Amino acid sequence: QKNGVSNGSLYKKTFIEHFEQAPMYVAVLTFLGFGVGTIFGYLRDFMRAWGLEKRNIAAEREQQKDFVPLYQDFENFYTRNLYMRIRDNWNRPICSVPGPQFDLMERITDDYNWTFRFTGRTIKNVINMGSYNYLGFAETDVNALKTVTIELQKYGTGICSTRQEMGTLDKHVELENLVAKFLGVEDAMVFGMGFATNSMNIPALVGKGCLILSDELNHTSLVLGARLSGATIRIFKHNNMQSLEKLLRDAIIYGQPRNHRAWRKIIILVEGIYSMEGSIVRLPELVSLKKKYKAYLYLDEAHSIGAVGATGRGVVEYFGMSPDDVDVLMGTFTKSFGAAGGYIAGKKDLVDFLRTHSHSAVYATSMCPPVAEQIIRAMKCLMGLDGTTQGLQRVRQLGKNTRYFRRRLHEMGFIIYGNDDSPVVPLLLYMPGKIGAFARRMLEKNIGVVVVGFPATPITESRARFCVSAAHTREMLDTVLNALDELGDFLHLKYSRYSKSSHPELYEENRLELED
Repeated sequence: QKNGVSNGSLYKKTFIEHFEQAPMYVAVLTFLGFGVGTIFGYLRDFMRAWGLEKRNIAAEREQQKDFVPLYQDFENFYTRNLYMRIRDNWNRPICSVPGPQFDLMERITDDYNWTFRFTGRTIKNVINMGSYNYLGFAETDVNALKTVTIELQKYGTGICSTRQEMGTLDKHVELENLVAKFLGVEDAMVFGMGFATNSMNIPALVGKGCLILSDELNHTSLVLGARLSGATIRIFKHNNMQSLEKLLRDAIIYGQPRNHRAWRKIIILVEGIYSMEGSIVRLPELVSLKKKYKAYLYLDEAHSIGAVGATGRGVVEYFGMSPDDVDVLMGTFTKSFGAAGGYIAGKKDLVDFLRTHSHSAVYATSMCPPVAEQIIRAMKCLMGLDGTTQGLQRVRQLGKNTRYFRRRLHEMGFIIYGNDDSPVVPLLLYMPGKIGAFARRMLEKNIGVVVVGFPATPITESRARFCVSAAHTREMLDTVLNALDELGDFLHLKYSRYSKSSHPELYEENRLELED
């Protein structure tokens, strides 16, 4: 069940992650469930084609029958026949701040989730286990948001210009200096959108003749940025350093395809905390490998900045390493800081280059001033610059809540993935029929959860993903845990047998050849 690592002096503490394999019958029943759903899907498509069942989905007009279709009919098969059955568990509209609790607008369907209508009723005080509000900065406290209100009145809501034209304000400069100080690097640049921070900046850093080595579970923003760059992309197994080292060796030995010239750059793309697995990157081993093979390291700390480390400075601090060990530090303000946007940080030469060449800096609208002030407020709180220890208390409370929640789930017999210190907690449901049943019954108990299934996850690994927050009280967590204990027995979700990891090592080497 546990993958423990102690690789020489690389790790200063035991590194434990859980990836327990479900019993064989669970996998068989999961495939069987998808098989039955597919058979009935084809049956219902047949009935719709012959007019025996109402066709709710959009269809081409008679005048367009000879046109080349915009999409293949099979591409929508999963959506209309499987996803539609449980669509009520997503896109639920909330009508309050997404703090530890929120209010939900009740909606019902009269046609099996093809359309919804609002009842006018509000479901109050639903415990929020789905938002990335790790440090609890998504709040509406008047005193806490006082500086944000002042900036809103001073600057307004928008800038209506890009950073390279008339969109750089003193608030942006203040924020960038604060981010650089917080991370312990020379310089930083902020962007108005977290997704675009990856997708628009990676193409500026690498291009044709470069090699990208990407973790197989990287976020879509990293994947899109890599594809837009035009560089060659090769995938390594998730958090598997043997797989990565083999790709690095081959890249050095064989060079580029056809001409076998040396690669212009080799860059490794990884995340700090993986948002679907709850696992933490093996940063000490990665740094050793990138130094050994003279590669660059791009670290996406979207879910880890603020959430791990003694003072919330991410996985670099978590492993007791220097920020200089990572060439490109990226993160977002949408999770721990309760705001929007992202940053790229590192050497001054790197940031100066991006100020000129980043597509986001050239074409995207600047971050609005009230959002920048919210980030400054949260970051100063974390750094203790507001004259209190509230930020440090939030980080410690998040750690306590995370370890308590994970430990209780393990004791109950659920299979959960990830690192013991990760606030992202995936609980495996496996079978497609249990996705909807789980989310609906949890909402009946006034608990809001996020459920995820294929194709967002492997077909046999549907799951519920909990995000623990420092704002959750022990009473809230106990309420959720008691509901999970009861629902786990009702839906037979307690599959844990402490079996072997489902993410085995790709190669049989006993030890990596790493330099300290």
